[in-house]
Amino acid sequence: MILNTTYSNKKHDELINDLLGKPFSLWQSIMMKGIGSKRMIIEETSPNMTQYLNTVADVNYANLELRPVGVLVRINKGLNTYTWVIPYYKLAIHRSNGCSIHAEGKFINFRPNSNYRENKAFFDKLLNEKVKYESQYHTLPSFQ
Repeated sequence: MILNTTYSNKKHDELINDLLGKPFSLWQSIMMKGIGSKRMIIEETSPNMTQYLNTVADVNYANLELRPVGVLVRINKGLNTYTWVIPYYKLAIHRSNGCSIHAEGKFINFRPNSNYRENKAFFDKLLNEKVKYESQYHTLPSFQ
């Protein structure tokens, strides 16, 4: 689900908190050594995401924020901000040339530049949080 979060909206905040949990506290974010990524350049998106990108030749940026049950992808389009709400059970991350995030039939591919390399630790943290979530809420079938 993608929401326009340029301006604060109580209904959007409640919806995000219901889907992904409340934001980590200050103490939790310090213990995790940060819960947000640095700004990354969007290289490519799925066709159903192009409406949230700049139409002129500007560079498109996004950053990610961890939540207890998912991740928020904030996309900047001019003066507007769009937030893609992704629960961990829908999230798929592909690391090839750069990194791409897939969910709900949509994807964003980030350019493998210096900002991406700086965010490598963040992506490792994101994968660890996803694994923790899946081990806590999903059981594997027993082979007996």
